Amino acid sequence: MSEPKAHPAKSGAKSFRKAHPDAARVLSYDVLTDVNRGQGYSNLALPRALTESSLEPRDKAFATELLYGTLRMQGRHDWILSQVSDRPWEGVDSGIIDVARLGAHQLFEMRTPVHAAVSATVELARKVLGDSKAAYVNALLRRSAEKTLDEWLMPLDSFEDPIESLSIRYSHPEWIVSSYFDLLRDRSEVELALGANNIPASPTLVSWPGRSTQADLVALGGLPSAYSSYGATSVSVPGEIDLVRNRRAGVQDEGSQLVASVFASAAINRYRWLDLCAGPGGKAALLSSIAKEQGKNFTANEISEARANLIAQVVVDTHVWVGDGRKIADRLEIFDAVIADVPCTGIGALRRRPEIRWRRKPSDLAGLNLLQAELFDSAISVTQVGGLVAYATCSPHMAETKIQVLDALKRHPEIRHIPIDPYLPIALTHAVSNGNMQLWTHRHGTDAMFLALFERIA
Repeated sequence: MSEPKAHPAKSGAKSFRKAHPDAARVLSYDVLTDVNRGQGYSNLALPRALTESSLEPRDKAFATELLYGTLRMQGRHDWILSQVSDRPWEGVDSGIIDVARLGAHQLFEMRTPVHAAVSATVELARKVLGDSKAAYVNALLRRSAEKTLDEWLMPLDSFEDPIESLSIRYSHPEWIVSSYFDLLRDRSEVELALGANNIPASPTLVSWPGRSTQADLVALGGLPSAYSSYGATSVSVPGEIDLVRNRRAGVQDEGSQLVASVFASAAINRYRWLDLCAGPGGKAALLSSIAKEQGKNFTANEISEARANLIAQVVVDTHVWVGDGRKIADRLEIFDAVIADVPCTGIGALRRRPEIRWRRKPSDLAGLNLLQAELFDSAISVTQVGGLVAYATCSPHMAETKIQVLDALKRHPEIRHIPIDPYLPIALTHAVSNGNMQLWTHRHGTDAMFLALFERIA
């Protein structure tokens, strides 16, 4: 295909008019560049940028939708843009790629009229890239806008490989689509799972027993969580809620709340609890509150001193240790119940952290699996006979869940698997796999959390 050309009268190499992009799009571009090129995290970078900006609430909402949406759908946008580019898309200037992605998202996913999406994005390109590159962005977007999204996606129906087709349609890397097929088997359900990852999640608040209640959160205008007795949706910006600002409640996905509450239910007859991998602190804050209410002794361990300091600000009556969880036995202390919520790919939270789908690679699994197994072993080593061990991840991937459980049972004849069913909320259905809790966003409206329980018997 020949290089798309912009009309020289509109976008020649020289322009004597100063670019005037709107501030919301400039902010979105800056954060997108930070995330895609600087390894930043959207859930940290965007709130910070919005707080420091002078944008009106309406413009902040637009920037939020544009940034998060572009990150989610940039795989599909790239597939379309690559077909109107005269050169391999991976060889195109990174600034052009990110600006064009923002424009494509407005064309195909937002309510922005075509002429406004193109002209506003070109103004952004003129500001951040210069007139010459802006001319190329202009041509790319005008060629892209010649078809509707449905027309662009129509050829996918004839693809022989369903993984490739679904990868493009739902903007997920093929390895994640493949992992969903391994677990769900049914194509229609795989599509539901992929689609759910592309729907923005409303903020979920968590009450911390002794400091707040679910009723307090509902009184703010939210709806009570479907399964967690501690949670409610938020209709306000969480950072502006007094309960959150005063550290009497927090922000935590309902799936993570369930990991904490199910562990607490299973550990109710145990006295000394340990959270082996406590960062960033949401789970520890809830567990510490439950532990205090029940008269338990609670300890939180975190390898990062900075994160441990954050944890110390939200827990109550808690020992906060700083150290490598794999070396926890060096402290010469034994616990009655230990939860290891291990580092993982994080692909269970793609709706909240959209860049993870592009940042994680299949090659990451080997190193993570080894770390997960080592932390699992460490948790078992400091659990007394008769004690409870819990293994959790924010991932449904078989290598991080089912296989880890089976391998641990082979390595450790001194533990036995505990079926999780008795400890789940009655309303929580279709959440058990091989005796473990496996949540799914499309089934439960939560992050895809996994939790397995064990008893140390020797």
